[in-house]
Amino acid sequence: MNTVLITGANRGIGLEFARQYAADGWQVVACCRQPQQAEALNRLADQYKDQFSIHRLDVRELAEIDQLSHKLQDLPIDILINNAGVYPHAQNGEFGHISYDDWMEAFRVNTFAPLKMVEALVEQIACSQLKIVATITSKMGSIVDNQRGGSYIYRSSKAAVNMVVKSLAIDLQPRGIIAVLLHPGWVQTDMGGRGALISTKQSVTGMKSILGRVTHSDTGKFIAYDGQHIPW
Repeated sequence: MNTVLITGANRGIGLEFARQYAADGWQVVACCRQPQQAEALNRLADQYKDQFSIHRLDVRELAEIDQLSHKLQDLPIDILINNAGVYPHAQNGEFGHISYDDWMEAFRVNTFAPLKMVEALVEQIACSQLKIVATITSKMGSIVDNQRGGSYIYRSSKAAVNMVVKSLAIDLQPRGIIAVLLHPGWVQTDMGGRGALISTKQSVTGMKSILGRVTHSDTGKFIAYDGQHIPW
């Protein structure tokens, strides 16, 4: 049985990843900050008792990531999905109105945490069959694609994690680990809003399909849910 570990699994994209992988018979390790309040996630755990576990994890707390790694030290992790992310209030990320506290928070969650997750879990990933690290990013982190300006906090945190994953792809290649960046599209979640273009099911189905066919030639690439390659 293959194993997937998902951060931010209590709602939205993370929850849909957990749902789809569990339905496919995978062992799911679902992580979130407040498991006791994650009603939908707990219902999934009840439905898939023998293949589903929930772990409390605040990715902002690096010590908690180390503790999780210790707890899972004997578990091969085929796919790590760095999904947890934040999008600070829009008005706090615009020129002349920047909240520097929000900016640091965005970097803690969107940039620091994905790297720390890989550092802490690299042995479990390296000893698995598939050896895949997938980090959910955004086209808003593409410098080439930025035609509107603004959104300084979110854009910069995602551009930074894009570079993190590019370096991971190079550094982990000798260990056979594939590291990719996935753009989920504009998704109907709490972050994306009701006016977004696609559902979580459509987004995750697309990204899961990509993860099912990536090879070592794809490591370091920036791929949208529909398979398109995004320019940096």
